[in-house]
Amino acid sequence: MAKIFIDGSAGTTGLRIRERLAERKDLELILLSEEMRKDTEARREALNSADIAFLCLPDAAAIEAVSLVENPNTAIIDTSTAHRTNPAWEYGFPELQGRRARIAASKRIANPGCHASGFVALVEPLVHAGVIAPDTSLTAYSLTGYSGGGKKMIAEYEADERETLLDAPRMYGLTQTHKHLPEMGVVCGLSVAPIFCPVVAPFYSGMEVTVPLFAKDICGDVEKIRTVYRKYYTQGLVRFVENADEGGFLSAAALSGRDDMQITVCGNDERILLVARFDNLGKGASGAAIQNMNILLGADETTGLVY
Repeated sequence: MAKIFIDGSAGTTGLRIRERLAERKDLELILLSEEMRKDTEARREALNSADIAFLCLPDAAAIEAVSLVENPNTAIIDTSTAHRTNPAWEYGFPELQGRRARIAASKRIANPGCHASGFVALVEPLVHAGVIAPDTSLTAYSLTGYSGGGKKMIAEYEADERETLLDAPRMYGLTQTHKHLPEMGVVCGLSVAPIFCPVVAPFYSGMEVTVPLFAKDICGDVEKIRTVYRKYYTQGLVRFVENADEGGFLSAAALSGRDDMQITVCGNDERILLVARFDNLGKGASGAAIQNMNILLGADETTGLVY
């Protein structure tokens, strides 16, 4: 029975992972009391006793946690931003070509960011296939539920007398220095960072990432894009859907509560919309982390996931 430790199990992602793993009969959770969960020596012992440790911590704390691991057999899945562009770590998106086998053989896995997951799923296959050149100037618009902001933001949105500004979608990342931008560029092999516009809206969970393209910016046509996706996504939790139209709309909450991702292509021959929809807490966070854990354990990667 595999031993699992979650360092940072009180946060949104860590709590969700813990709740879901508690139902598994093939796992033993290493738990620390409330008094000991921030004690360095207690954490060191738990980390080194684990077969797999999830880090659900801020970047600096995640880096510190890695330094505490001395057991070469302990595999780490880090949900922070700290190691996503570190070449010594495997990027934990198994649907990307070649990644699944590398994840299975790795002891250091960086869980993707939520916004970045949608962007990477849409762009990396097209760069790989030569449909998008690495120096293409791209833009991305990403709509997310407020649960992606963690406990503080959840409390703000769910307060009885919340600020009226929270009643409408709010754009952020205004300085174009959002923490997901580095992985979006590195994982997709881009030489030009995309313009990124994230928006948080007053619904709990769900995410919709859109990358618009002009026909002049691609090698091929819109049908070639669809063909690439059909051939690329044949295994795992990302699936290409020919027509996701919901009566002329696409809801960002369509996959709320799930761990898979749906990608589709909208628009026309001249102006194309690439769209990825998923749950920011599912394939965008805890679901992806559990999928990576399943791969490490040699289990069916969808075990315990909703799809």
